[in-house]
Formats: sequence, C-alpha cells, structure tokens
Amino acid sequence: MEKTPVSIDIYVLLDKEKTRSHAGTLLILLRCTMPTDTKRLRGPEVSQSPSLFVCKHVAVLPSRGPRADGRQRDQVDVRPVFVRCGLVSQAKGSAYIEAGSTKLMCCVYGPKETERKDETDMKCGRLTTDMRFAPFSCLERGSWIQGSQDKDLSLMLHESLQPAVCLHKYPRSQIDVNVMVLENSGSVLAHAVTCASLALADAGIEMYDLVLGCSIRQDGASYVVDPSYTEQNSCSSVSSENEGSLTVAFLPSLNQISGLQSDGEMTEETLTAGVRTCIEGCYKLYPVIQQALAKAVRRAAPPPSES
Repeated sequence: MEKTPVSIDIYVLLDKEKTRSHAGTLLILLRCTMPTDTKRLRGPEVSQSPSLFVCKHVAVLPSRGPRADGRQRDQVDVRPVFVRCGLVSQAKGSAYIEAGSTKLMCCVYGPKETERKDETDMKCGRLTTDMRFAPFSCLERGSWIQGSQDKDLSLMLHESLQPAVCLHKYPRSQIDVNVMVLENSGSVLAHAVTCASLALADAGIEMYDLVLGCSIRQDGASYVVDPSYTEQNSCSSVSSENEGSLTVAFLPSLNQISGLQSDGEMTEETLTAGVRTCIEGCYKLYPVIQQALAKAVRRAAPPPSES
C-alpha cells in the first residue's frame, strides 16, 4: 500500500525562567513526517439520519370488510386487555395495561407535601400528571426529553382524571401520576386514562369513580373502535367530510363524562353517535378493570388470623 509522507508543523511555546537581564520565550519549530492511508474513505463531518430520506406513504385503508387484526368495523369491538396492579414496589400505587400491542405503565406517588409553597392550597390538593413515550415505543426512535405531544397528552390526562379524584380530602398535598408508554400501537390516550385511574385506586386515593377511556376513528360513514396505530394515522380511500378521531373519558358508575378530545372534522350527529359508541366501549372494559382491582386488593390484604 502506497503511503505519502505529509509534513505537519507543530509549534511549541516554551516559557523560560525570567532573569534580571532579560525575559524571553523560545519558539521551537518541530517538523515531523507522518504516513497516511490514501485508500481510506473519510466520512462526512455532518451526517443526518437515513429516516429523513425515506419516502413516507400514508396508508389508505379500505372502508369495508374486516380489519387487519380480525375485528369488525362499525361495531364496538375492542382489543383484548390485560391489566395488572401493584407491579412497582417503590410507588404508592402502580398499574400495567396491555391492549393488543399497546403497552403502558403508570406509577402514583403521594399524597405528599407540595414542592412549591406558593402553589399550596389550604382547602384542596393538587394533582400533577406526566405522560411520556419511551424512546423505543414508536417506529422512529424518540428522545427522553418531553416534547409537545407529550405535554398535550399530559394535559388531556389531567383534565380527564381531576374530576374523579377527591382532592378536597388531601389539603396542602400533591399527588403525582406518571405514565410511561412502552409501546405505541394506537389509542394511547384512552388506555393511559384507564391505567392511571387503576393506579390511583391501587394507591388508595379516594375517588368518586374509576375513569375508563375509549377512542374511535371515523372515516366517512364507517368507524373503528380502539384503532391501531396504522388505522389512527391512515386516511380513507373515499374522500369524505366526516373524518377524525374521538377519545372519551367516562365514569361508569356515575354515568358521567370527565374528558373528551376530538380531532378532525365531524358533524354534530356523527360526534354524538361517536360519544355513545365510546361509552359502550367503556362499559365493555369495566368488568375487566373491576376484576383486576379486586385481585390486587386480595393480594394486599393480610392473611386471616387463626383463632
């Protein structure tokens, strides 16, 4: 392999000890030769992610026929749900929920003293929510820093949970709810509401009722309940005005809606029918959540004393 010598000038500045007669510096010029590999290809100084140059095609789903996972359209057909409470021992209460490929974990800390004294309420407690996506939860790797989407979802989660928590029972206190999305396969906000409500109940926080979430995706005259990530980010094959997403937070025992979030353009009749569909989907999830909470209470209960 041929090597070409290259001259490199190195300047070394040496300070000599100052004397009475003179003070000076000595400048030494060193010349050395160094071999280089001419066959080596040096990379660019500035690089960019290859995902920026990938053509992103929006999936177009048919408006008829069964869905990709076998569920039916225009029916209240939610994904099978797995729920477990009390998995994080360091937290006051915790819950894990898995719906299809969507996986979330929620931890509740408190009641505890408020961090900022100027925000202390003598008559009512304070509820804080923080919802984040794990870097590996989406198709494109994200960052641990909370982005605009995380902040919007945290605000919607707070608005859905606050009406159900008895904050007047915890004056001058703060309750922290932290939700981590481990895998995003659609309907993360609806399942985050359900998971956070279950974690609050597991922590022993007094609540008026559990809060359950359900979402739908409207494509013209057709709709899908509990949409997947592909269905949530797809467009209809037939252009229509009624296109959008709807998420409802519902209190089943009180029969009240605590939160509603809608995106897109939908008529009043379509929006009303979508709310009723989401409420029906919440009632389908209610027995599963009740059973998971009852199992957690039985595990935490002390064994009966032998007398």
